[in-house]
Amino acid sequence: MTLTGNLLIGQRSVTGNQPSIRAVDPTTNQPLEPAYPGACGEHVAEACALAWAAFDSYRETPLEQRATFLETIASEIEALGDTLIDRAVAESGLPKARIQGERGRTCTQLRTFARVVRDGEWLDVRVDNAQPERQPLPRADLRQRQVALGPVAVFGASNFPLAFSVAGGDTASALAAGCPVVVKAHGAHPGTSELVGRAVARAVQRCGLAEGVFSLLYGAGTAIGTALVSDPRIKAVGFTGSRSGGIALNQVAQTRPEPIPVYAEMSSINPVFVFDAALHNRGPALAQSFVASLTQGAGQFCTNPGLVIARQGAALQGFIEAAGEHLRQAPAQTMLTPGIFSAYEAGVADLAGNPNATSAASGQPAHGPNQGQAQLFTTHADAFLADPALQAEVFGAASLVVACASDEQVRQVAEHLEGQLTATLHLDEGDIEQARGLLPILERKAGRLLVNGWPTGVEVCDAMVHGGPFPATSDARSTSVGTAAILRFLRPVCYQDFPDALLPTALRQDNPLHVRRLLDGQREA
Repeated sequence: MTLTGNLLIGQRSVTGNQPSIRAVDPTTNQPLEPAYPGACGEHVAEACALAWAAFDSYRETPLEQRATFLETIASEIEALGDTLIDRAVAESGLPKARIQGERGRTCTQLRTFARVVRDGEWLDVRVDNAQPERQPLPRADLRQRQVALGPVAVFGASNFPLAFSVAGGDTASALAAGCPVVVKAHGAHPGTSELVGRAVARAVQRCGLAEGVFSLLYGAGTAIGTALVSDPRIKAVGFTGSRSGGIALNQVAQTRPEPIPVYAEMSSINPVFVFDAALHNRGPALAQSFVASLTQGAGQFCTNPGLVIARQGAALQGFIEAAGEHLRQAPAQTMLTPGIFSAYEAGVADLAGNPNATSAASGQPAHGPNQGQAQLFTTHADAFLADPALQAEVFGAASLVVACASDEQVRQVAEHLEGQLTATLHLDEGDIEQARGLLPILERKAGRLLVNGWPTGVEVCDAMVHGGPFPATSDARSTSVGTAAILRFLRPVCYQDFPDALLPTALRQDNPLHVRRLLDGQREA
């Protein structure tokens, strides 16, 4: 497929008229063709108008048709074959196997949401039948279902050119909920975005849906994102990126005449608590697996273990030394973009220059452009508690070990943490009671708690939570991964004393969709 560099506004391929973005191969620093001229305000307005025009019909599509649409997107993405894989590799510097795995995850998400749509439980149907004889007052017939919020603006992420991008989890869950989507592609991988965007557009056409169900825009700077979130026809936002970017979009959304929710995944250092017995019994093995998690994908995961917390002593010192040995063997890895590499270098330099942090080990030096050298630093709990800079996220393969003088100081460090996507506990049988005392704190701090694992790797399944208190996300009540992600783009509507002929299909007396209902206070089998 020939890349055009064009916007996709509904079914139209449109040449932008604003400054261009151009992908760069981070392994060579060479720009890639073609250029992608940006959208203007009129393009944004047109995409949003089409989305709004499509909304009422799309949100009432039969469940089978909507599920088939999601599956068709997955099939269209797979049909791109190596054309998609090769372009994503060129734009990201990621290994081919990683991109192939990410394509599989992307298509799995789409097919998982197809299953969710068919099941219909997300409609959360509740029926309280009329009680005309009730005293002292009769009860009306009341029926509730969930309906789609409206068109959703989705911002592609830099570190997952497929799974958190044009057809990633935000788009899949919004489309599953019945919301048209307008995507702003990330500037790091516009070619990948065009290929996937065209796959989605083909699925829209094949399934006979209104063209405004999907559009794809490009743009340099912040103007297009601001215009998109400001448009009154956009009713929610999905974002994965920096804290500053998420906060800026949230401010735009909250100062609109009609404020809207922004579901932004932003910043997390994912603390790992290593308890005494585990440290004594298997410290060297933990050190090895820690470094493997830290350096995976050049550390460019939002769940990267950026903080290790343990009681000071010989066992912790042994862990640090063993981790250092493994880290020194870790090759430098190409990072996603020159900008991400520069930010990583700046973050490492800040830690190296901080008098409260000590360098414990460095990975192998770089031998090419944009290669991040892994880093491990240490500090003491007193310094960590006193210096907010030590809690700043460094996006890449850098981590900080915090040595605590006592169990009480471990708890103080936990309380001091900002909101996180994950918190990990490494423990053996002798650590159970110590861990039990820490759990209430960590439940308040993180969206996913792990025991004897590592936070990198987010399973696409019903029980997954990929969210957490600020600044991990802008809304701690939500998840961006897992089937509960659909709930972000729904709201409840109650229908009182409607004749059956006027009721939405899901609420009719004979339950034609065969969904499980809460009927007069009892959950149906």
